[in-house]
Amino acid sequence: MKDMTPNIPEVVEEVRELFERYEQALIDKNVDVLDATFWNSPHAIRLANYEHGYGFDRIHAHRVARPPGPGTKEKRHRLDIVTVGRDVATVTLVYKVRDRDMVGRQTQTWVRFPDIGWKVVMAHVSMIDKEPTL
Repeated sequence: MKDMTPNIPEVVEEVRELFERYEQALIDKNVDVLDATFWNSPHAIRLANYEHGYGFDRIHAHRVARPPGPGTKEKRHRLDIVTVGRDVATVTLVYKVRDRDMVGRQTQTWVRFPDIGWKVVMAHVSMIDKEPTL
């Protein structure tokens, strides 16, 4: 049976660095990094407020069309990284939405593949009207 130990410190840190790299790529509109972060598969999913990205090609098309800049994130409320063993992780971010009285929520599921490394296989972004209870 594989090791299912939660939150091995070096695995958490590895995922955190990849997440921060992805967040910076969003600001810079670095499509190469954004694409490299996601699993290049028709099974990859990214759901957002105005996007249903089923499959890598649809996710990529959204990336190309998206303007550069800080996007919707103004201030982070909470960032949680949970790993299971050495090959599965979730990242959840709750943040203040820029220029709106709303809270954003972002969730990513990461998998470490033996041949291509860590990739986001599923992501979801949504907003709510009130401050979160954290």
